[in-house]
Amino acid sequence: MIFRRVLASALASALMSGAALPALALQAGPSVTTGPGTNGRATPPLVVTIVVDQFSANLFNQYRSRFTGGLRTLADQGMVHVNGYQTHGLTETCPGHSTVLTGMHPAETGIPANDWVDPATGKEVYCLAAPQNTLAHGENTDNGPVGPDQLMVSTLADWLKEQSPQSRIFAVSGKDRGAINLNGHKGDGAYWFTDGFGLTTYVEPGQSAEARLAPVAAFNTRFRAMSANPAPYWTGAFGDCQGLDGDWTIRGQTFRAAVPPANPVFDTSPALDEATLVAAADLLQTQQLGRRGITDMLGVSLSATDRIGHSFGTQGPEMCEQMHRLDAALGLFLNRLPEGALVVLTADHGGSDFVERLHDHGYPHAHRADLELVARVNQALKARFNLEVNPLQQGGSGLMVAGRGGVALPDPLRTEVANAAVEMLKANPEIAFVATRDEVLTDAIPASNNPDMLTLRERARLSAVAGRSPDILIFYAQNVVPGGGVGRAISGHGTPFDYDRRVPIIFWTKGAEGQSPNPGQERFLPIRTVDIAPTLAHVMGVSAPEVEGRCIDLPGFAAGRCETQKP
Repeated sequence: MIFRRVLASALASALMSGAALPALALQAGPSVTTGPGTNGRATPPLVVTIVVDQFSANLFNQYRSRFTGGLRTLADQGMVHVNGYQTHGLTETCPGHSTVLTGMHPAETGIPANDWVDPATGKEVYCLAAPQNTLAHGENTDNGPVGPDQLMVSTLADWLKEQSPQSRIFAVSGKDRGAINLNGHKGDGAYWFTDGFGLTTYVEPGQSAEARLAPVAAFNTRFRAMSANPAPYWTGAFGDCQGLDGDWTIRGQTFRAAVPPANPVFDTSPALDEATLVAAADLLQTQQLGRRGITDMLGVSLSATDRIGHSFGTQGPEMCEQMHRLDAALGLFLNRLPEGALVVLTADHGGSDFVERLHDHGYPHAHRADLELVARVNQALKARFNLEVNPLQQGGSGLMVAGRGGVALPDPLRTEVANAAVEMLKANPEIAFVATRDEVLTDAIPASNNPDMLTLRERARLSAVAGRSPDILIFYAQNVVPGGGVGRAISGHGTPFDYDRRVPIIFWTKGAEGQSPNPGQERFLPIRTVDIAPTLAHVMGVSAPEVEGRCIDLPGFAAGRCETQKP
């Protein structure tokens, strides 16, 4: 976990006021540069990929008229695709991030979920686990040793590095999986916040922690020093957020929606994104990104919307303040970009509000699922197959068929139990889709150019990975939630429905005095996050391998139209 007690108030004040700390005082840079393989065509000096965790298209549209900062700039001056899609069904942070700069679905990136269970050992595997590595801050915290090894495909960052080794590529986030997926296999540094330290990263064998942390060492020193001066994580300063307070009963316990929330902490407050954007601006300056006559890349994954959504839901005063402060902080960050920088903003997934508030707001179908469903199916399976332990065990956002210690049952017993469980689960009206992983994997990967038209089975296929996905893939019905409660996540995502799949996708170029040189445009037909990487590669003049995504024409952003178009 990241800093839980103190946000460096001087850092927050500098960002919110627009004042520049000495290390963040940016100089004017070149407006264009010549990128790799462009035959002299002008390309962006810097490409910035911003992923706002759990930023659904619904949330973007809900607050769009109230934005006054960076999100207003992007909405008014950018090329706005209001119907962007994460095409797959299991909409979690790690698989969603894996699609953005690879041009591939999770079925191909090898990242089906935030974690999965190794059927041979019964042990949980984190999506970016790399046991050979260490963490630069010297402790085995957070998700343990991590790295890009589990990501089975290359990224735009890798394509750029292969063709332009001098290009600099960095990423920063509140989460390791946000930073690492955007930094790729060959980037220069992926950094994320960790409790009591500042920004950390992974250290591969033969590397030194000091060298790996060098690009953020000065930032960390300032951040830790300023953390001795506490600042409130919440302001309560936004009039339209007032009146959204309320009490809700969730599984017999009372949840109070209010700003500030009870026991406020840094990593579930707007301060997290503000600090992340300060760190990103620091990397801009110290690494001179986009100011060296060569194309660089910066990934920024903003985690607070997700943490606030899980902890407090999306329709209360907490998310309302987050939207306003994220908008303001993004505005200050965009001001620090060099002229000619190309920005793309999207999300790793969407999200929905907690079901009790949805129910009271006119959606009577919204409710928490029967907690005893799986237990009843387990009892029936134990009796039918003469098993000693419950065969259905939670794992990797689905159900594993396992024996003692979580180790997979031997085949053909595993397959027989899985098939019987599927038939029992299908009979429950709370289940929208259920099938065995092995059955789903017999399907070819579907074409997803019309992501809004995919069936639930096709969405499941785009998430399924052999050896990593659970034995049984299960989707509950819309706004039927199997878990959650007060003191833990009361709201979430992970479903195949559009409130979790639809995300904004916005392209914007910074021109003179902060204005985009391209006219603001609105596109309503759907595109996908897997289309971002080949589109950026075209604008950057970078050769891309064959990917599932397609290049999207961005008039005004590139010298010409995409050379090839998939139907």
